[in-house]
Amino acid sequence: MSDAGSLWAALVGQEAAVARLRAAAAAPVHAYLLVAPAGTGGREAARALAAALVCPHGGCGACDACRRAMAGVHPDVVVVERAGPFITVDEARAVARVAALSPLEAVRKVVVLPDFHLVDKAAPALLKTIEEPPPSTVFVVVAEQVPPELVTIASRCARVELRPLTAEVVAAALAAEGVEAALAAEAAAAAGGRLDRARLLVADAGFAGRRALWRSVPARLDGTGATAAVLVDELLASLESVLGPVAARHEAERAALEDQERRGGRQPGAATQLAARHKREERRARTDELRFGLATLAAAYRDRLVAGTGRRDALAALDAVTAATAAMAHNPNQTLLLQGLLVRAGRSVG
Repeated sequence: MSDAGSLWAALVGQEAAVARLRAAAAAPVHAYLLVAPAGTGGREAARALAAALVCPHGGCGACDACRRAMAGVHPDVVVVERAGPFITVDEARAVARVAALSPLEAVRKVVVLPDFHLVDKAAPALLKTIEEPPPSTVFVVVAEQVPPELVTIASRCARVELRPLTAEVVAAALAAEGVEAALAAEAAAAAGGRLDRARLLVADAGFAGRRALWRSVPARLDGTGATAAVLVDELLASLESVLGPVAARHEAERAALEDQERRGGRQPGAATQLAARHKREERRARTDELRFGLATLAAAYRDRLVAGTGRRDALAALDAVTAATAAMAHNPNQTLLLQGLLVRAGRSVG
């Protein structure tokens, strides 16, 4: 029997959280809330905890129950993915129905609810179910943060925090996976503490070229709308190019799901949930890349300030980048955002 640590191997830099999760598996309560900022391993933690909860040995990492739970095909581990931008009331009611079902093999059923920070108006419909599930049901709720609508539910759960990762921890993890040290450090610095994004970047041959493109913007802007339009087209194309590694990972996940179906282990609705998650991840990849681009552009203008090159122009352009970055919180049209930014930055060119 292998060490139980194999279940937790994907959780990098989360020693305190892993210790709490192992203890939880040994003496489980009715519900857990994993507060995990993006890229810190929330889904991986939920999968490992669910496997430990259905394992007859408490999380050995080697038995058939552990292997199937980690592969996503154990009948008593149910992951309920949202279909749209928020968890709906109908989806909340479906969760209640799933929670009421008895386990098929294990002593308990584990219901995993990812992206719970997007619970929105469905929170009241889930409160009673999560607060008092059937004795054989355990909830594992994953949220990037705790918004006001989640506070009451959070108070009914045992809370486990996953900490943001430093660039040094991310770089060390990449190096341990065989990534060359300089590339690991570069990707870690660009990933903003997200190991998942850092892994995408090291697999992306276009990463260096996209960064160079963003850094070239200040020198190329000449105050004309024509130049700004050309740059917008190039930057938007670069956002699409980031999807290559994402598409490769998605294809592997689809193939794995098809293999599970051939073996008779596919859960109802799994294909629909997977497709919906893939669409969300593609949107997020574009958004992450745009944020990275804006940060790179801001750094280029700060370098100009340090060098004393067009100080007033650089300050005005940096203000424009800061405003565009703040606007990202409202999920703007990316084309219009870039057009407005480059027109504004171009006006500062003397």
